[in-house]
Amino acid sequence: MGEWSFLSALLDKVQSHSTVFGKVWMSVLFLFRIFILAAGVDHIWGDEQANLKCNTITPGCLNACYDHSFPLSHTRFWVLQILTVSTPTLMYLGHVLLVMRQENKMRKRPQQKTDTKFNKVPKYSDERGRVELKGILLVSYMLQLVFKTLFEVSFIVGQYYLYDFILMPKNLTCSEKQKPCKGLVNCYISRPTEKSVFIVFMLVVAVFSVLLNIIEMLHLMVLQVKNRKRRST
Repeated sequence: MGEWSFLSALLDKVQSHSTVFGKVWMSVLFLFRIFILAAGVDHIWGDEQANLKCNTITPGCLNACYDHSFPLSHTRFWVLQILTVSTPTLMYLGHVLLVMRQENKMRKRPQQKTDTKFNKVPKYSDERGRVELKGILLVSYMLQLVFKTLFEVSFIVGQYYLYDFILMPKNLTCSEKQKPCKGLVNCYISRPTEKSVFIVFMLVVAVFSVLLNIIEMLHLMVLQVKNRKRRST
């Protein structure tokens, strides 16, 4: 879990600058993805290639069959997914910190009473460090939601096309196309049921994250429409 501590610390800072749905998304990411991946998945998968048993003694056939069936390990695929999906949120955090730094400099700068026209007043944050989602910050927040959703959907679709299956099969079949295999070769996977449970679980969590992002975008759009109506009246 130690290797995830730096990412978790950064994402934890975003919670104070997010909506309720954003905080739920963060909790889902921490509890059901990072924690599960760090605590249990790696122990179940282990060294997949070493645990693969094939009914052949041809040197290199096991490696070729494994590489054909698993171009990328599931655990490494999920690590890449978490890092990619988290990147837009981290970029939004960087934007927030930049805006807060600029506005803190405005507060420390002495204001000239005569030239109030040129005095800049902080409009995105208060002295307590609370940020209001409006203007450029709202655009930045919406963009990170859009990119998170696109990345998430891409990984969901990519998982199917990469492995060509959802549930972990009990055995793999390779032919002479996978050189240096000779004839039909059957390879047997360890713990296929447990691995299938984790694959489905991570897939469901990814779909739930997409739904949270869509709901949050709709929520923000509804709030903006209400605010505009309130200003017009």
